[in-house]
Amino acid sequence: MRHGDLAFGRAPPHSCPAMTVTIRPLHPSIGAEASGVDIGKPLTPGEAAAIEAGMDRHAVLVFHDQAITDEQQIRFSGYFGALERTAGGNVRKPDEQRLSKEFADVSNLDHTGKLLAQNDRNRMFNLGNTLWHSDSSFRAVPAKFSLLSGRVIPEQGPNTEFADMRAAYDALDDDTKRECENLVCRHSLMYSRGLLGFAEFSDEERAKFAPVRQRLVRRHPVTGRKSLFLASHIGAIEGWPMPEARAFIRDLIEHATQRQFVYAHKWRQNDLVMWDNRQTMHRVRRFKDTKYVRDVRRTTVAGDAPTISQAMEGAA
Repeated sequence: MRHGDLAFGRAPPHSCPAMTVTIRPLHPSIGAEASGVDIGKPLTPGEAAAIEAGMDRHAVLVFHDQAITDEQQIRFSGYFGALERTAGGNVRKPDEQRLSKEFADVSNLDHTGKLLAQNDRNRMFNLGNTLWHSDSSFRAVPAKFSLLSGRVIPEQGPNTEFADMRAAYDALDDDTKRECENLVCRHSLMYSRGLLGFAEFSDEERAKFAPVRQRLVRRHPVTGRKSLFLASHIGAIEGWPMPEARAFIRDLIEHATQRQFVYAHKWRQNDLVMWDNRQTMHRVRRFKDTKYVRDVRRTTVAGDAPTISQAMEGAA
């Protein structure tokens, strides 16, 4: 099947022989529902391979009705690679941590389980998740997969939106593709939080959030498809004046998040959503987070190399 068929044609449900995993597309280019597997139990090699293949193809997989523990989420995540440690990705102090080091706590709860106050510094920082981003693009080796478990989901929302960076790249005109091809961007949490007016960082935090270099165009190691590696964490393009760089990135993000490239996930209790940060951007939509509990816990599968070292040669 050609890459264009995957990007714009809605594929039928498919499964692998002698395996229980069935994958049903939810959107013409991004997102699918995976069923027939209990991720709270150990996976067979075939099940793990089917899920990974589904990720390569659809970039986002939704697993409904998965009432799992932290230990089960860690085990399931480990089938797809080593896990990132969350240190360096937030402003929580050691005595404010609610979850173990394998988890990014993107809930609206403090370490005692109470709702964060409106002016809580951790809440202010986490509002950056409402901006389009790719998890851990602010690390020298950015993330592979993210896995978010919805333990307590409010009826009032919010949705999480995912944008297909492969289809967005494909839709660029040839001149813009050539302009993007060899650009190197600088990513930092200070850039994204600065967009919201969160600009007061300690010297320790400034060192921790120092900008890292990432390619603007990536190639998927399995499918060979090119994609844009965008995020609100981008604050500069090497060799460009900063105002021009930021205007260009803004335009690319506007292009890449057009409705035809976006799958919006409406959360159910005990959903687990898994996405490929190499091929997507995402954001959570705003909701009344000082009124309703939203307990969601993210494990992150680490990437295997800096994007700067990744070759772009190969199949188009």
